[in-house]
Amino acid sequence: MHRYLTAILFVILTATVTAQEQRARLEADPALPFLIDVSEASPPLGPTLASTAQQPTRPARPPGRAAGPRRRGSMVGYIDDAIVESKVRIRVDAAFHTTAPDRAEFFYAKCGCYQDLPSTDPAYDGAAPGPRPGAANDLDFRQLNVSGEYAFSGRVSVFGQLPVRWLQPQSFIPGTGAGFPNQSGIGDVRGGVKLALVATADRNLTAQAQVYAPTGDASKGLGTDHASFEPALLYYQRVSDVVTLESQLGIWLPSGGSAGVPTGVDENFSGQVLSYGIGSGFELYREGRVLFAPVVELVGWRVLSGFQTGPTPQADGTNIVNLKVGARLSVDDLHSVYVGYGRALTDAIWYDDIVRLEYRYSFR
Repeated sequence: MHRYLTAILFVILTATVTAQEQRARLEADPALPFLIDVSEASPPLGPTLASTAQQPTRPARPPGRAAGPRRRGSMVGYIDDAIVESKVRIRVDAAFHTTAPDRAEFFYAKCGCYQDLPSTDPAYDGAAPGPRPGAANDLDFRQLNVSGEYAFSGRVSVFGQLPVRWLQPQSFIPGTGAGFPNQSGIGDVRGGVKLALVATADRNLTAQAQVYAPTGDASKGLGTDHASFEPALLYYQRVSDVVTLESQLGIWLPSGGSAGVPTGVDENFSGQVLSYGIGSGFELYREGRVLFAPVVELVGWRVLSGFQTGPTPQADGTNIVNLKVGARLSVDDLHSVYVGYGRALTDAIWYDDIVRLEYRYSFR
């Protein structure tokens, strides 16, 4: 029996919105009649007096709130968000049974176990930067990601993400060493820019580019030991009043990387990885400012080049597809909580199972 989390999802988001509701009611109410008591001795009410009479003042719209209907946020939990806006996000992942963590140096750097091979072995690599001893073939990890995005306008934003990672190796390939212990620390920091090519209340087409900096300690499995660049195209479509469709297409391009296997080949251990995904959210419940939406996503990767530690050293041509299911609870379209579960559908995996919890606040 796999180690699932047997109970997910007890999420209650409570927000105090009394002041906002009162303001919204004032904005919606028509102006009250202006009453003037005119005595018999008073002169007729003429145009001059009427124009100078004090009129009721409508409350000012809160800063940053646009007139008209508010654009709703992204519903998905794994596909990148196509909507350009200022927001902060805290995300926690728990993943189980990672079998090839150094594949294409996408998750972490080439296994340090290549340092422990005899120097006459063609695969010997004294500079292999990953964790050692041992080559993990079953590894669980937890990751906390804190990210922020600042929008200069409805079309351009910059963003950054700080990850903290915890590794828990479960087993190792026989003959590669006793195995390294649990590890934790800061991972590879990333940052980038988003440019909305199309930005309306119902549709967003966004170009995104982000850079990964090798800030994680590769010897502990916390980073890849090389910089990477990832351009992507993101899409958001409001199909109907209750259904949204979102998708992404991107490619992960490493800069440099470790030596391949055997060490003398021209290719790097790191490789290019194509990522794609499509998902939909369905607004099952909406009452006032509270929204609840189940979400289904299909997310995939194709490894285009690179190597991995295991029975088959070549990683190119590997296809990985995951099914993600979850739900999002939103209050006032500002506060948003997502809880989801992912399961690998293919034999090749990054992990068997993953659970995600996310809180997002949008500045609108």
